[in-house]
Amino acid sequence: MNLQERFRGTGVALVTPFKNGNIDWEGLEKVIEHVIAGGVEFLVSLGTTGESVTTSEAEHRQILDFTIKTNRGRVPLVAGVFGGNNTAAMVEKIKGFDFEGIDALLSSNPAYNKPGQEGIFRHYMELAGASPRPIIIYNVPSRTASNMTAETTLRLAHASEQFLGIKEASDDIYQVMQIIKGRPKNFLVLSGDDFITLPLIAAGGDGVISVIANATPRPFTDMVRAALGNDMPAAQHLNHKLLDLYRLLFIEGNPVGVKAALEMQGICTREVRLPLVPMSEQGVQLLMEELKHVTG
Repeated sequence: MNLQERFRGTGVALVTPFKNGNIDWEGLEKVIEHVIAGGVEFLVSLGTTGESVTTSEAEHRQILDFTIKTNRGRVPLVAGVFGGNNTAAMVEKIKGFDFEGIDALLSSNPAYNKPGQEGIFRHYMELAGASPRPIIIYNVPSRTASNMTAETTLRLAHASEQFLGIKEASDDIYQVMQIIKGRPKNFLVLSGDDFITLPLIAAGGDGVISVIANATPRPFTDMVRAALGNDMPAAQHLNHKLLDLYRLLFIEGNPVGVKAALEMQGICTREVRLPLVPMSEQGVQLLMEELKHVTG
């Protein structure tokens, strides 16, 4: 199986469980085992869903080492701790990073300083020149305040084979289709939002890096596989079943909802770190009813 095939399908953006303010290692092990048993193709550690912005550099290394040890090479592992708005600092971080046990890295557009398209292009090319592992670009304008256009994505994809693909969370299906149309053969297009995964695959995309797959990996991975296998009736049936859950998991933010869903299943607590707060009791009740419908 070539590199691209290993990342085609469902990746899961792992949560980082907490207990009394500390990392809950037992909970993290349960999450990892839960999603692998549920059929995900690869893991993404310490993305936004993993609360990487409220965990320290020392905790990042501990979480990655624990995830590598628990995974035991069963599925590919992506490290998501390479988003930043200081290009030189990101290059130095990559150069000094131990990538043993890590198959790829995920890096989002620089946030806050709002670079233009040329700045975004040059930023990623600097990372590509420094990285010993392939890079999954992450375009998430709602968090970074800058959208990477299809033209810039395709420019990067054709400029370096170091770019494995893109996690596209612009919610602009026309932009996604432009990327799919013009990409090189081995450049993956992955959904960055669960609810748009089916239409993205129908348009020719390759899968998703998912939040919902933490909580309901089996029905979601079955949906993705059905879609990739061109069994659209089966994919549509599963997607319809999951549709309301997609929304409810995000009504109070991410990973607030998915952690509450995991607590309902006895996998880890719904604890998050400030400035996030745990899901309200009203939200929990709404989510519980829908989760029963999906898993019951």
